[in-house]
Amino acid sequence: MKKEVKHLYNKALDSLILSIELFNRPNDACRIHGVLIFMDHSFEMLLKSCIVHKGGQIIEKGAKQTIGFSSCVRKAFSDGQLKFLSEEQVLILQTLNGLRDAAQHYTLEMSEQHLYFQAQAGLTLFRDVVLAVYKIDLKTKLPVRVLPLSTTPPVDIQAFFSNEAEEVKKLLRPNSRKNIEATERLRALTIVENSIQGIETQPTTDELSTIKTKIKSGQKWSEIFPGVSTLTFTHNGYGPSLDLRIIKKEGVPITIVPDGTPGAAVVAIKRVNELEFYNIGRDELAKKVNLTGPKTSAAIAVFKIKDDVECFKQIKISKSFFDRYSQKAVASILNGMKGKSESEIWAEYRALKQ
Repeated sequence: MKKEVKHLYNKALDSLILSIELFNRPNDACRIHGVLIFMDHSFEMLLKSCIVHKGGQIIEKGAKQTIGFSSCVRKAFSDGQLKFLSEEQVLILQTLNGLRDAAQHYTLEMSEQHLYFQAQAGLTLFRDVVLAVYKIDLKTKLPVRVLPLSTTPPVDIQAFFSNEAEEVKKLLRPNSRKNIEATERLRALTIVENSIQGIETQPTTDELSTIKTKIKSGQKWSEIFPGVSTLTFTHNGYGPSLDLRIIKKEGVPITIVPDGTPGAAVVAIKRVNELEFYNIGRDELAKKVNLTGPKTSAAIAVFKIKDDVECFKQIKISKSFFDRYSQKAVASILNGMKGKSESEIWAEYRALKQ
């Protein structure tokens, strides 16, 4: 290995081992956050190491800092000269990075089983990448005292999400006084769903409130989290040799999200049911972006949401037509609002109407 490659690789390995150590620690203080933060860092260092090893650049021309996590993933997936990640591996990395964002910049809660399958899938992915790029078996580089993450992996992601939704429903029962716990647990599940749908932005308070309402009403988890329903686990081995991978079901397509798309990740499960993809009406969109109905219509016009086929579609049901918006429309409006105030948006909208 070149000196820079080896340095980055060793930093990646150090962070990976620390994330495993934190997972296995008996003290729960900052355990979930620590596992996610250090595993995410281990992958950023590993991806940069692999990119440099393959002759790529991690510092863009004129930049003062190296590229970020998402740019590393995109290079490793879509650059033909460098490519060493598969679609499904990208989905795992997007999910891990979204969970890390919530852990580092806000808060979230995860069940032990959820933390396990994210951590074990991450460890397996790290091992797969190291073997593919460097032809190194990770087991030969880990200290002999490193314990397996678990010997009882969850065998069905569908059953897992069903159980998680049921647990959230219990936390939301009247007089339970556990609304915060329910929100934190739900945030982690929603980040997984959004990552699969190709949405990089964190779930909003309104989005989580809407999902809580759906769960309390008894709506099926597969309707609330349609992206997750396209995935499954594969696993083999046991103890230190245990491998666990999250893969898409056979026949489910994945699409590359165009670079520069606001609030979007690298890849997304391609929509099969348009009503599932364009699952927001104007009024619900207004709640998600925290605007009134008329001002939401203004934002839709000013930011040209209806011009983007990934944001808007008029869907015909029977003889009627309905304007429907996707989760990307939420991200696009929120991103646009970073540069314009409500009054500026309204003024531009009125000018467009004249």
